[in-house]
Amino acid sequence: MPGTEYERSDVGVSIAGVVRRIHHLGLAVAELDPAVATYTALFGATIEHRERLDDQGVDAVCLHVGESRVELVAPTHADTPVGRFLASRGPGMHHVAYEVDDVPSVLARLSAAGAQLIDETPRRGLFGLEVAFVHPDAVHGVLTEVVADARR
Repeated sequence: MPGTEYERSDVGVSIAGVVRRIHHLGLAVAELDPAVATYTALFGATIEHRERLDDQGVDAVCLHVGESRVELVAPTHADTPVGRFLASRGPGMHHVAYEVDDVPSVLARLSAAGAQLIDETPRRGLFGLEVAFVHPDAVHGVLTEVVADARR
């Protein structure tokens, strides 16, 4: 829109052109099984993969909902990032994951643009994929994940 803040960017470097698509939406839930049952019953979701990620303190399940993915994450105990998220905000939208080809180069570009990173280097995510998180303060309050998924 001409004459609005949307016509310009204060960010000198971006990852425009390297994001393939939204890979998944992450939702924080207290318990996986009841949440999976709800998504299956209401939306016809099917389980693609389920895994415990001890280093992140979550049990996670990736669901196919139509052509899209929803990732449900439940804390393995209260003193984890997702456990603290649930205690302060309750269940709901947790993060948006963007699919990219090369997580390290995207992290370098984001850092150069001044974005606050949670992960300076990629970590192992669901499916064993390479992932990294960008601090919500860098993206207007939304926890953001970048993920490389060559399985397409």
